[in-house]
Amino acid sequence: MLEKITGTFSSVIRTLSGKASITEKNIEETVEQIKMALLEADVNLRVVRRFVNSTIEEAKGEKVLKSVDPGQQFVKIIYDKISAMLGDKKTDLALKGPDTQSVILLLGLQGAGKTTAAHKLAARLKKEGRRPLLAACDLVRPAAVEQLCVLGEKIDVPVYKEDGAQNAVKVAKEAVSFARKNGLDTVIIDTAGRLQADGAMMAELEDIKKAVSPVETVLVADAMTGQNAVEIARSFNEQIGLTGVILTKFDSDARGGAALSLKSVTQKPILFIGTGEKTEDFEPFYPERIASRILGMGDVVSLVEKAQETVDQETALKMQKKMQRNEFTLQDMLDQLEQVEKMGSLRSLLDMMPGISGQISDEQIDKAGMKHQKAIIQSMTRKERMNHLIIGPARRKRIAKGSGTSVQEVNRLIKQFEKTKLTMKKLARNKGAQAKLMQQMGAMGGGGLPNGFPF
Repeated sequence: MLEKITGTFSSVIRTLSGKASITEKNIEETVEQIKMALLEADVNLRVVRRFVNSTIEEAKGEKVLKSVDPGQQFVKIIYDKISAMLGDKKTDLALKGPDTQSVILLLGLQGAGKTTAAHKLAARLKKEGRRPLLAACDLVRPAAVEQLCVLGEKIDVPVYKEDGAQNAVKVAKEAVSFARKNGLDTVIIDTAGRLQADGAMMAELEDIKKAVSPVETVLVADAMTGQNAVEIARSFNEQIGLTGVILTKFDSDARGGAALSLKSVTQKPILFIGTGEKTEDFEPFYPERIASRILGMGDVVSLVEKAQETVDQETALKMQKKMQRNEFTLQDMLDQLEQVEKMGSLRSLLDMMPGISGQISDEQIDKAGMKHQKAIIQSMTRKERMNHLIIGPARRKRIAKGSGTSVQEVNRLIKQFEKTKLTMKKLARNKGAQAKLMQQMGAMGGGGLPNGFPF
């Protein structure tokens, strides 16, 4: 996610942070580097010019040049400017109360991921206590209605459809009426897309909008299309009127041009980002957190939130007690690996870690490593998982064969486990080290990791 631009910004930030003094020449050279990085990231030219001019103007002021820590002060200006480009602060959906119906109209071009985004949004709102209904109003794309029905069933959310329907406006109106009669407080309307924004498409969307009076009219755009996504948003906003944007495939966007340009060009906020293929890979857009990731500072807050969503508090406390008593086993290690998997891809987790974000390429990530470790432990008997000391040469050979790995890999995993267990034992006995670790995590913005955090 945003690997290219993060790599450049991380280098700039490291250079600046170590400077005891900043000159106007330093400022101009740094801003020039940032300008090139933004242009290479496919950020809108006007947005780049505005960023460059305002950054130079503010950085050359007495506040930076005569600051006690000018490097850090300059970094803060860059961070603030990037956050402003992204939208300053998180924007929530303007939904009405649970006793009043809210309609969300999703629109966009074909292939942007509207149907997938619709079901992810429905799943999120359901988790938050809403009672959503998905409305199948894409009557153009073959199997679009069927796809929405399958996705709706997957998350146990009802889907309104009309067999053989040809009038999307009528289906939308009937869906709203159906939701009202059945006590469903949020209607998410999935509309038809085209390969380009043609007149017929826009006319249909205008008619649907008039018929259902949505509280949110949200464009679903592909983050990987860069400036095209921005131009599409501008077009839809001028003709239909948008309230926000959902960026899909954000996890695959190495440049970030769409995210960094959208708010400045359209004045409409990014509401959510799609960060993977799973239903739960759908996050609210926090400008300040994304800005932190772009600058290579990580995103501890999001990392902790992901951990809290996947780690059961009771299980975490049991794990903590096991560590304190030095009873950590290979079965516990397997449980921890599975918890990490639930939190998302290894790439996305690394992007959130301060000091690591933007420093490790996809080639350096051993994506198969975790799968091999799981396979090895799963090939062990219950007794072996609970007591690794009984795993002799014959057992290691059997485990390697059963997991499709080598004896060397089994040996490596057991050594890694023993080292981890020793580290946990030392940490459990050293209250000062524990306090220092929690203090460091708090300083990075996370307020401390939850007990039993799987790293």
